[in-house]
Amino acid sequence: MDAEHDTIRNCSDCGGEAVEEQIEYDYRREKRSMVVSKVPADVSRQCGEKYFKPEVLKRMDSLFHGIFERNEKPDRTLSAPDVSL
Repeated sequence: MDAEHDTIRNCSDCGGEAVEEQIEYDYRREKRSMVVSKVPADVSRQCGEKYFKPEVLKRMDSLFHGIFERNEKPDRTLSAPDVSL
């Protein structure tokens, strides 16, 4: 373990060590999506499963509603291709 990462728990999927990191997360809801940067999450070093504290989930939900329901401006806007198989 190093100074940047603190062990928080073991992963409930694989049993591996989960460490706190800041990640970029694709938040999807109601056929809409947004990319959230600098999200604190516990991430399994073995399988990559992500765990979020309740206050982080509430903040992401608040950002989603602010942008898609109250027309608040995001930090930036990205475009992405939409494809089907």
